[in-house]
Amino acid sequence: MSEQQQFNGELCEFLGTATTPFHAVAEMARQLEASGYRRLAEDSEWQLRAGERYYVTRNGSSIVAFGIGSESGPAAGLRMVGAHTDSPCLMVKPSPERNLHGYYQLGVEVYGGALLNPWFDRDLSLAGRVSYQCEAGELRTALVDFRRPVAIIPSLAIHLDREANKNRSVNPQQDIPPILCQLDTEEATDFRELLRAQLLAEHADSAVEKVLDYELCFYDTQPAAVIGLNGDFIASARLDNLLSCFTGMRALQQWDGHSSVLLVCNDHEEVGSLSTSGAQGPLLESVLKRIAGERTAYAALTERSMMISADNAHGIHPNYADRHDENHSPILNRGPVIKINANQRYASNSETTGLYRMLAAKEGVPVQSFVVRTDMACGSTIGPITAGGIGVKTLDIGVPTFGMHSIRELAGTSDACNLARVLQRFYNYRGSLNAS
Repeated sequence: MSEQQQFNGELCEFLGTATTPFHAVAEMARQLEASGYRRLAEDSEWQLRAGERYYVTRNGSSIVAFGIGSESGPAAGLRMVGAHTDSPCLMVKPSPERNLHGYYQLGVEVYGGALLNPWFDRDLSLAGRVSYQCEAGELRTALVDFRRPVAIIPSLAIHLDREANKNRSVNPQQDIPPILCQLDTEEATDFRELLRAQLLAEHADSAVEKVLDYELCFYDTQPAAVIGLNGDFIASARLDNLLSCFTGMRALQQWDGHSSVLLVCNDHEEVGSLSTSGAQGPLLESVLKRIAGERTAYAALTERSMMISADNAHGIHPNYADRHDENHSPILNRGPVIKINANQRYASNSETTGLYRMLAAKEGVPVQSFVVRTDMACGSTIGPITAGGIGVKTLDIGVPTFGMHSIRELAGTSDACNLARVLQRFYNYRGSLNAS
């Protein structure tokens, strides 16, 4: 098995486990601990030592992992990579029960900028975090994942909407509540009781007395797969942006211990990043200040550091080629993409792009660039948020992707592995991060 095949196999396994941001962080923590990273608690004193590896989580959905260089400490600058753990999805509402014409449905709220049409006719499951009262009368939380198809959103037959292929639109309130089962028309339903049974099935020792609340989302049970006549593509849910989380983690696991390094994977990017665990919240700044130790050292640390914000890029679609600038049209499997926007929707500048191009050349990894058409609006990432909030110079980069924000996205089989190689070289780079 080649390095690329092994990498993609492990990526597909990760995508299958990381069905929610909570599950993604739990799996990343497990893998980092297996690589020698030790968990820190935010409410405890930290004793950081050169050459040691640490990580901290917040809200169970964001994680910061870092290593203190044995020869080049934090004062010399941190090599940082950032990504996000969340993806657009359908979140279950607090009072979701619907019993219409004998069908048991759950009301949902759209999280983020989801592409809704692909959600129809999919085998859906449920996963997330549940808060409950245990038999001792104390508050507890646990992760749940039904891991099997439990719901579906059936399409309306074309016979009942003859214009469906021309102008059908999706009303998120009316059209997308998933169907879970059939019921007698008078049968009462209690979703929290259903969750209590699932908690006991997954956590037999939880002693659940009552489910209090939850953060749950539906997801597609079709597993990630390498597809295409020649195996050119990876198809999966949540490539945006768990692919970047995984590549950053793999690179961090190959850290040589010399320079100081950091990986941050934030929640809530898809809804603006303003939360306790989002990039616009205080998590990263708090960790950096504790690493630095005092105010002057913190200022020096941020000035000498660099962040690579890794978030998927739009590959040029052969059926919609006019949606791209003709000179900035990334192609799958032609290398990671530097993302540039003069209006600072991306945080890349010539200094950060120059360093990336230099490191990529040393790895023999091709580089592409993306600039949105001048007559179209540009998306954004955690890059500008981090650069503006922390004051650290930043590069925005990503793997070219089709179907971003769909329930099933598509990337090239070589790009993620190549990005991991360059990120590993970045972590182990011993030169200055400031151009002279």
